[in-house]
Amino acid sequence: MWDYSEKVMDHYRNPRNVGKIDDADAIGTAGSLTCGDQLKIYLKIKDGIVTDAKFQTFGCGSAVASSSILTEMIIGKTVDEVRKITNKDIADQLGGLPPEKMHCSVMGYEALEDALKSYGDYQDLDDIRAEEEKREKIVCTCFGITENIIWDAIKQNGLKTVEEVTNYTKAGGACGKCKGLIKDIIDTYYKKESEGKKEGNLSPAQKILKINNIIEKQISPELQKDGGDITLVDIDGNKVYVKLRGKCSGCKNSMLTLKSFVEMTLKETVSKDIEVIEVGA
Repeated sequence: MWDYSEKVMDHYRNPRNVGKIDDADAIGTAGSLTCGDQLKIYLKIKDGIVTDAKFQTFGCGSAVASSSILTEMIIGKTVDEVRKITNKDIADQLGGLPPEKMHCSVMGYEALEDALKSYGDYQDLDDIRAEEEKREKIVCTCFGITENIIWDAIKQNGLKTVEEVTNYTKAGGACGKCKGLIKDIIDTYYKKESEGKKEGNLSPAQKILKINNIIEKQISPELQKDGGDITLVDIDGNKVYVKLRGKCSGCKNSMLTLKSFVEMTLKETVSKDIEVIEVGA
């Protein structure tokens, strides 16, 4: 038996804004009857503000509750504010959802995103969807889950296992043939995130401070063990100018020290684009 919050039970038993808006300015859908859950959301928008929202859903209690509270969250907000809502926001408003039911909040987020894509281009909505389906790679054919949906779920919720992705998106929850692809997507996401953290978004001043700190605290102490040393002379973009001192100065292996130790250390800790250049006296 799932452990639902009182708010989930309230919105399931007494759903708000159920129905259809005949002259809706935007309509979005998510899920499918094949996977057991489907949601359609209707938005009425005036002067950039959502004045009304209704939904129709076929699904479990979590799907009903997620759809119900989502309509309450967006009515009265600007389109820009609505665009910032995530599936985590929906789940949080409900007081949380069981991990196995998080896909219901994701479905609400997807339907809302679909509706906002159609806003202003409603007459061409079918063409827009057809083009997007062509561009997006289907990973889970059982439930029609695309790579973009899985990527967004990982990014928004910090998912790290195939089981978590299944709980949030249903991908991999039927035949299981796509679990290997899901694992690859997870690995690729965190590899890119790790590379991004290594390079960071440092300002020029922050980069100088970080390079100087690494030279003083990591590189220089190692060189001093063999009677050598290093001094930071200047930094120009990704070019780091240094002067070798002590036994390192004039050593036949100085270039090896610069490239294999100094430059490699800075590449690993600051940016892969760092180039270390030795200057004369």
